[in-house]
Amino acid sequence: MNRYARQMVLPEVGAAGQERIAAAQVLVVGAGGLGVPVLQYLAGAGIGHITLIDADTVEETNLHRQPLYRMKDIGLPKVRAAAQAVTRLNPSVEINVLVDQLTPLNAADLAAAADLVLDCADSYAASYTLSDACLAAGKPLISASALGLAGYVGGFCGGAPSLRALFPDPPDSGQTCATAGVLGPVVGMLGCIQAQMALRLLLGLTPSPLGEFIRFDNGRFTQFRFDTAPEAPGPRFVAREEIRDSDLVIDLRPQNEAPRKATPDALRIPGYGPTGPLPKTGQRVVLACRSGLRSWRAADALSRRWNGEITLLALGDDDQ
Repeated sequence: MNRYARQMVLPEVGAAGQERIAAAQVLVVGAGGLGVPVLQYLAGAGIGHITLIDADTVEETNLHRQPLYRMKDIGLPKVRAAAQAVTRLNPSVEINVLVDQLTPLNAADLAAAADLVLDCADSYAASYTLSDACLAAGKPLISASALGLAGYVGGFCGGAPSLRALFPDPPDSGQTCATAGVLGPVVGMLGCIQAQMALRLLLGLTPSPLGEFIRFDNGRFTQFRFDTAPEAPGPRFVAREEIRDSDLVIDLRPQNEAPRKATPDALRIPGYGPTGPLPKTGQRVVLACRSGLRSWRAADALSRRWNGEITLLALGDDDQ
């Protein structure tokens, strides 16, 4: 019997729909709590080609919400452990893995090579970087985020408004799953919705998941469309390699958080804001912190008294 018989019997799928699924080139960013169900259900559905990027290794604290991994996988790069599991699930899926972080330097090429991008990184900087890349390339983006007992899934770009259109301002909370916690089924459910929205898009079902936003909060769902949301300006992220010698680099992290500055010449000003030094005329400012959130807030304050170019640098946990 055909592996895909139970979905091909659906009139919305059939043989033609299954061929579209098999021909799809999908980029999945993140192999964690969101990426695990996305990979399982897209591979199960017969997605032909998956590119998976993630720089993390499997840790024991991942296992409560990332059941694709086993105790024997601890210490392995997540993408390699995930690829082995996907191959066991469906050997016909071609999966290309990158042990790397998604950055503004590689995002454009990765997005351009895909038919569809799924943001499972649950990273503030990665989500906005992907949205910018997908908007420029005209590629659809299914993005999700989860924290505690809540989260969201949305369909952006590819003809719909971007993530910036819906969320033009930095979030109030800078918490992460590591600091605030998360319940395993919450990320699992949101990842499943991402996979469902991806298949709806590939099959051309209506209404389109692009321009659709689904919010889950402690057992309750709300949903709305944002098809007419206007694009919003805002500072863009850059990679460390894109910093110029002429840039004014301000590292917002205190020394006890990051003994090594973003660049040797960076100014370390943890409290940079309304009274901080202004750049020279024509000089670009690069505001650096771990996640990009403090940088965005500092950029917002700086933009009220200076109208030059401001960019953000998210250094992550490894740049300490």
